[in-house]
Amino acid sequence: MITTNPFSILAETVPPILMQWFVIIMAMLVIVGTLVDIIHKKNVKYFFENAKKAKLSAIKTLSTSEKISVVSKTIISDIATTSELGAGQRRAAHLLGMYGTILFWIASIILIFCYVNPSSNTPSIWPIMWHVGAIMTVLGGSWFWFFLRVDVYSEAQPWYRIIKADLFVLALIASSLFGLIWSFLQSLNLNDRWDDKVFLAFYVVSNLVLFGGVYWSKFAHMFYKPGAAIQKNLAEADGSRDNLPPPADAPEQFGPGIKREEPKHY
Repeated sequence: MITTNPFSILAETVPPILMQWFVIIMAMLVIVGTLVDIIHKKNVKYFFENAKKAKLSAIKTLSTSEKISVVSKTIISDIATTSELGAGQRRAAHLLGMYGTILFWIASIILIFCYVNPSSNTPSIWPIMWHVGAIMTVLGGSWFWFFLRVDVYSEAQPWYRIIKADLFVLALIASSLFGLIWSFLQSLNLNDRWDDKVFLAFYVVSNLVLFGGVYWSKFAHMFYKPGAAIQKNLAEADGSRDNLPPPADAPEQFGPGIKREEPKHY
């Protein structure tokens, strides 16, 4: 199963052009949803206005090389390795889900646009990447959903409590999980099967929810967060600090008792 291109098998009954247009429509939904989110919430307007204010209070003018250095470090540390989460379960789950999703989406595009014809000879690396990426996404997303969510971990809410903000992670887990199950059932290649078509339908619907629900979910945050991280580190470097006061350098006032329990009440 793991070395088989599931879309190539699907192409025996579904025209490849339909699969390719589905991917294009999903990308268009992300663009439209993000633009609507920007217009409604005015995130980008706030971002640029805040950057303009911070520039006025800067105590140092950064050179081009310094800006490039700050941006590069931000990409490597804050974005690529999510260092702001610290060394712990939350960071591990985030990295597992993030890189799993990247592998899953890249492999999906390659398989659908380059090797979807039944006669195509698909290099085994792409189906392996697709399946491994889906497994990583399910593991990372489930780890976060069941054990690390703030309202579950710190506020004693039940794990099955669902709010609008959960749409992204749930749809992400569902699309990867249903894709894996569909691929497995399809690979059995038994006559008169019907259950693989059921999970194919679930796979399609979960993707529609994921990419079509950008406006209502946290999907768009994937685009805002890198920009916010870069702006924050540039503000640290030029001394403007986003108009915030510098950190206090006073010694700890609370004694060793403050360290007896892991901080989680926030």
